[in-house]
Amino acid sequence: MPRFAANLGMLFTELPFEQRFAAAARNGFKAVELLFPYDHAPRDIAKWLEDSGLQNRGLNLWPGDFATGERGLASLPGREQEFRGSVARALEYAEATRTPTLHAMCGIVPAGGDRAVHRRVYIDNLRFAARELSKSERTLLIEPINPRDIPGYFLNTQADAHAIVEEVGEPNLKVQMDFYHA
Repeated sequence: MPRFAANLGMLFTELPFEQRFAAAARNGFKAVELLFPYDHAPRDIAKWLEDSGLQNRGLNLWPGDFATGERGLASLPGREQEFRGSVARALEYAEATRTPTLHAMCGIVPAGGDRAVHRRVYIDNLRFAARELSKSERTLLIEPINPRDIPGYFLNTQADAHAIVEEVGEPNLKVQMDFYHA
């Protein structure tokens, strides 16, 4: 029997964020996923989860300035320190909310960008993040996203994602399969 987690960034959006947890529980969900929880304190989210009897299954690392079109930092040259900071921040949320998996969005390669440079940065950043997450037995996820939904996104195919995982070589780095984004 499939088990689904309610993505509270996409479901129950007619409600304030803090009320979405109870709405998910009322609708039969046992778990949720938080895209970008960073507008709320970790302790508040932990309380909303506890009050609703829900588990948080995953959250994304901070993606950069989403409002201006950024879609992740992991492959962006020159933003390595910012990415590392996002790992530490996400771990604070993961620890407070007992979240086992974190997703690192890779980012968009600008027109004329050197994909080989982006790949090197991506590999290094993923290796760093996976090692940091392994200290608390958490899993790091990467997710290919088709170029129709996010033009220029660095990672587009399952084959490329699995090759990246193999190259990084950390056992807690996995590929997330999102059928919509395939």
